[in-house]
Amino acid sequence: MASPVSFFNVEELNTLSADEINVRVNRVDRLSFALAAAHPVPLRRMLPGLESMDLEVINEYTTTWTRSDGTVCHIYELVLDPNTEGAQGFAANWPKAEQQICDTFRAIWTGRIEADRFNALIPAAGLDWRQVAVLRSYSRYLRQLPLPYGQSRIQQVLLDNPAAAAAAVALFEARFDRQADPTAADDQLGTAIDGLVHIDADRVMRAYRNLINATLRTNAFAPEALGPSAPYLVHKLDAQQIDELPQPRPLSEIFVYSPEFEGVHLRFGLVARGGLRWSDRHDDYRTEVLGLVKAQAVKNAMIVPAGAKGVFVVKSTAPSREDGMRCYQQFVSALLDVVDNAADSDSSAAAPVRHDGADPYLVVAADKGTATFSDVANAVAVGRGYWLGDAFASGGSAGYDHKAMGITARGAWISGDSHLRELGIDSDTDEFRVVGVGDMSGDVFGNGMLLRRGIRLIAAFDHRHIFIDPDPATRDAYGERERLFALARSSWDDYDRAVISAGGGVWPRTAKTIPVSPQMRHALGIDDAAQHVTPTDLIRHILCAPVDLLFNGGIGTYIKASDEQHADVTDKVNDGVRVDASQVRARVIVEGGNLGVSQRGRIEFARRGGHINTDAIDNAAGVDCSDHEVNIKILLAGRHPAADRDALLVEMTDEVAAHVLANNLAHNRLLRDARANAAQMVTTHARMTTALERDRDLHRERENLPSADEFAELAKSGGSLCGPQLATLMAHTKLALKADLLASDDFDDDPHFTAALHRYFPATLRQRMGDQLSEHPLRREIIATSVVNHLLATSGLTYAFRLAEETGATTGEIVRAHAIVSGVFELDALWDDIRAAGLAPALTDDLVIEARRLLDRASRWFLVNRPQPLSIDLECGRFQAVPTLRGKLIEMLRGGELATVNRWREEWEAQGVPTDIARRISDSLYAYSLLDIIEMAHEHDEDATRLAHIYFELSEHLGVDNLLLAVSSLPRSGRWNALARLALREDLYRSLRDLARDVHRLVGAHTDGVDVIEEFESYNRSRIERARRTLQEFQNTENPDLSVLSVATAQLRRLTTGV
Repeated sequence: MASPVSFFNVEELNTLSADEINVRVNRVDRLSFALAAAHPVPLRRMLPGLESMDLEVINEYTTTWTRSDGTVCHIYELVLDPNTEGAQGFAANWPKAEQQICDTFRAIWTGRIEADRFNALIPAAGLDWRQVAVLRSYSRYLRQLPLPYGQSRIQQVLLDNPAAAAAAVALFEARFDRQADPTAADDQLGTAIDGLVHIDADRVMRAYRNLINATLRTNAFAPEALGPSAPYLVHKLDAQQIDELPQPRPLSEIFVYSPEFEGVHLRFGLVARGGLRWSDRHDDYRTEVLGLVKAQAVKNAMIVPAGAKGVFVVKSTAPSREDGMRCYQQFVSALLDVVDNAADSDSSAAAPVRHDGADPYLVVAADKGTATFSDVANAVAVGRGYWLGDAFASGGSAGYDHKAMGITARGAWISGDSHLRELGIDSDTDEFRVVGVGDMSGDVFGNGMLLRRGIRLIAAFDHRHIFIDPDPATRDAYGERERLFALARSSWDDYDRAVISAGGGVWPRTAKTIPVSPQMRHALGIDDAAQHVTPTDLIRHILCAPVDLLFNGGIGTYIKASDEQHADVTDKVNDGVRVDASQVRARVIVEGGNLGVSQRGRIEFARRGGHINTDAIDNAAGVDCSDHEVNIKILLAGRHPAADRDALLVEMTDEVAAHVLANNLAHNRLLRDARANAAQMVTTHARMTTALERDRDLHRERENLPSADEFAELAKSGGSLCGPQLATLMAHTKLALKADLLASDDFDDDPHFTAALHRYFPATLRQRMGDQLSEHPLRREIIATSVVNHLLATSGLTYAFRLAEETGATTGEIVRAHAIVSGVFELDALWDDIRAAGLAPALTDDLVIEARRLLDRASRWFLVNRPQPLSIDLECGRFQAVPTLRGKLIEMLRGGELATVNRWREEWEAQGVPTDIARRISDSLYAYSLLDIIEMAHEHDEDATRLAHIYFELSEHLGVDNLLLAVSSLPRSGRWNALARLALREDLYRSLRDLARDVHRLVGAHTDGVDVIEEFESYNRSRIERARRTLQEFQNTENPDLSVLSVATAQLRRLTTGV
């Protein structure tokens, strides 16, 4: 070996620190690579970096050199084979190559890049290590797609086609260089791809081209990229444009690559929110998070942001918590690199190139593996000056503690209470049998098992233990659960055995077998005679136990459909314990945890008579609480000192919880009344599904909704969608309506909608902030969410769709009509009174559905008869006489119509409905006519009360009520039948309105003693006789069809002329 100072000068050796190296390439006499270090370096540490550049070491020489300070420097000369392809490639330009080799080796040594075959592109394609890192990062993303090629095959394609690889880099650089021409670079890559001869190479390179063109932002050109402060590459991608992506495709994805970790963040909207999880699924983490984000997107239909979800994996074989936290910090920092900071958005020429619009809103949440990381994420956001500050990640130390609030479990019990009430069980006062998934140390399960004192917990399990208490002493068992909940890091093994009833116990899941006692056999409904079972079998028995309620507060999917394979569920760890929904004997399932039951499993359970929603409904309270926290913090940012703000958050805890739980209650009520008339509405649901599939992102097969043929079969057999399917349809309906509102320019201009913004926030905050609420950056999104939630909660699942279908009205016009009708007829007070009456669920649903007939008809009236766009305040003012006239209805109705109202009222009262509610429900369809009456009064400057008397006298005399009832009895199947019914009904009301106007003109000048009907008939006797004969024939026709009613309606219409 030559003298050490022939490779390195004395100064370089003297300045080497303990962890530094210095490297050189030598071409004197022979090709070699020299490395100097102040510590010994094993050969195995040096070889991978050189071999990754296709440089082969054929000999090694080692020497030492002692510095004046006594430090021994170790110098290694590695002789390289000059005939490898890598060496030959570098030989084309050795002055440049020497620097490339040294820079690349240093980057590998410091962990900035990986030592893999991608580095051979440096000599093969003339690239530098940063350019190769870009190609490597895209290859890692491609591994997460359904592309049938592994990393080695992708590497080989690039090495076999270095010109195409270089062209891909040129396109990437051109897209993010303001002075370059990306079109020309794209054409050049396209030409290179066209020249490829192997189909694998063609597909791989087209995938690269597609990904690069779909890249909206990147940090690759930032000086700190792949350096100590930002040891990663991050690309923001337009997911809609990526050909290889499976459906559903989010709006955008952010992919982060680092030698130490990888991650992806999927967002279904510009304003989107979801958790970041630490996964161990290195090969398919995107598949894992895609399944979760689909559920998140549906769950977020109830809150302001759209769905989002992020996931990262740590590449070391046994990562510690510290490793995970460090990678999490870098992942979060990378996400913030490719979004805007609203406080300082730079659009200058010097700013990085971006191929999308403004993107200032990114919020995250805790998830699996990151439950305690929210403060870490917020520290990153605050440290970077991100405008959201510690609103970036909800649930931190200065946010709402979900476990302390018990908010997720409280929301889940809203669903449980609703289901049990339908079964005649009052969860507040009755005892009921429960089995569960989870343990008392957990948030959802622990809180859940303490929120209802009547719980008789028969059995439960988590990943450590199985708990059985065949005949629990309810009060004592509650006290022991309470003790375990307060005990830090408790498990079922801490449960006091003295409290457990005979035949029960606690066993580890690692036990070989567990004895089956007679009491256990009876409690769990175990039919076979086995004296011992494995823990796996016992868990299956628990899941199938004949109990009132199964409460899932754990992690994992434990129930699937009978025709599903375990592989379809993608929860391999629980394959052994998972059961079919057909085997589950619980009457109710509550999903406090995510994905406890597959969607197909939910549908199977529901179709067998089980009561179940979806996890998106049952555990929505946690998501909703975080959303309120974030939006409150955004509002208070810069307006309150941190300490004052934190105190205010604490002060409002109960108010926020009340808002959140009210939303959960509204969701359950909406689903319950949707189930009540699901069979009647099945054809409407079919059309809604078709419209959402055509116009939105709904994929009916993926969402487990019926095909068109299956819907037709349901309609034919009298079947319907079940609860979980209605929950899915509800979520997509909300998403569609919110999107419509946000796409319109003026929906939030009306003061009515500003009031909706105020109602979103707790009263304490409204009082303190006042008009500043309207300055919220997410004002429009909050209004849209609040309005849509209220719309569906009060009008039902199909209201907006039917009105749009029947009138062609936009969503904005429909929400205005809804607001007007709700105000004019005081419907919000009616809904509140019905819910507060304490009636049986089925009766409550009947009342709500009946009252919505007025909402439907009156909304349609405003959309058809009044100038658009509707002004809520003006219309409410124009029809402010409705309540007064409605109070006189009983005086104005005549004969059969009065008898009908009284009969309906008496029937409702006989079922226990309070008289005031019964009256408002019974006269509601007659109150609808007041709109026509008041409109006539305004148009002709007439007295509305006098017009109303004439209107109802004519209605009774001509038997209009019988015609209307017959119209309502016409077939409901199909859109055209529905439209035909509407047309006939509107024709009848219009004819009656015009006739009342004509008669009023005739007799209006006379005294009140004039007999209106006699006066009317004396002027129109021949026409009335013809109409009466036709109407009499109608009365004598059994089950009159559309043609009969059309003729009868025409006769009535003819009476409006010649008076």
